[in-house]
Amino acid sequence: MLLAAALLALGSAAAAAPAAWSPPRAADGHPDLSGVWSNASLTKLTRAPGVAKLALTGAEAAAFAKSNPQVRRLDADAKPSDAEEGAPAPGDPGGYNGFWLDPGRTFGEVKGEFRTSWIVDPADGQLPLSEAGRKLVAEANAFARKADFPAGPEALEPWDRCIISSRGSGGPGMLNNIYNSNLQIVQTPGQVAIMIEMIHDVRAIPIFRDKAAAQAGHGPAVLHPWLGDSTGWWEGDALMVETVNVNAEQGRAGPIYLTPRGRVTERFTRVSAGQIFYTFEVEDPVYYSRPWRAEMSLGASKDQLFEYACHEGNYALVDILKGVRAADAKAAAK
Repeated sequence: MLLAAALLALGSAAAAAPAAWSPPRAADGHPDLSGVWSNASLTKLTRAPGVAKLALTGAEAAAFAKSNPQVRRLDADAKPSDAEEGAPAPGDPGGYNGFWLDPGRTFGEVKGEFRTSWIVDPADGQLPLSEAGRKLVAEANAFARKADFPAGPEALEPWDRCIISSRGSGGPGMLNNIYNSNLQIVQTPGQVAIMIEMIHDVRAIPIFRDKAAAQAGHGPAVLHPWLGDSTGWWEGDALMVETVNVNAEQGRAGPIYLTPRGRVTERFTRVSAGQIFYTFEVEDPVYYSRPWRAEMSLGASKDQLFEYACHEGNYALVDILKGVRAADAKAAAK
């Protein structure tokens, strides 16, 4: 009698246990990654100063988010306007008010943890820069400061010229942004296309039978396209994408600094109906002292992507240069 009861209990427990989740399959049998996804969060590529650990508890993440400058700006901008305040003081109004920003209000959640950086290796959450890498970062920061007073279009960053996505959201690897942290994956047996909402980038990735064939499928090394030369293959249920020959101007601007010799290997694994586990590893012996790795979750979205009309036909670039030339003329007249 006792044995029968025990067996009945075990049978009930087995029936109640959730079945292992299996991803939806495309026509070729591989997991279906297609759809619109978002990586919006307060988590940045590198860890903020003074934050020692990678993972936060829910309470810690909520406290950090509450004090985050981006969240506080959103909250301040959402308050009702004071009709008695009057006109703002003359001066630079800035590029955006909080209404247009959409960085997210929580830290990125990966494997059930709230993360303080995308970078997981090295453990300190920082880029393992070589001496050449540290020099490049200093030069990139100086270039960005000079871009406020450009001598010509080439003195502006590539995203200010509407060439590639800003803040690394076009990849490789594909980081989050202050808004438009969305992407759409379109998948066929022989190709995967990833459309980035920020500044209209599309990564067209041919898929090969295995890693060796994908590496052999890269184009000539003399070509250095924007977003690099990407090829892909499947390893079990994970889509692998290797990118080499990134354009030197993109690699100079960062935030992922790369020479054309650099290599970025991305992995896309669908782990639930609403989430893709996304990782990438960066290898570049010039700018880094060792390879480094980052990871984040891509969350499913029911929204659609909209066309990003950068600079309304890029007339703003002409206006920027006209404004700087007018300031130059005014200064010369004095």
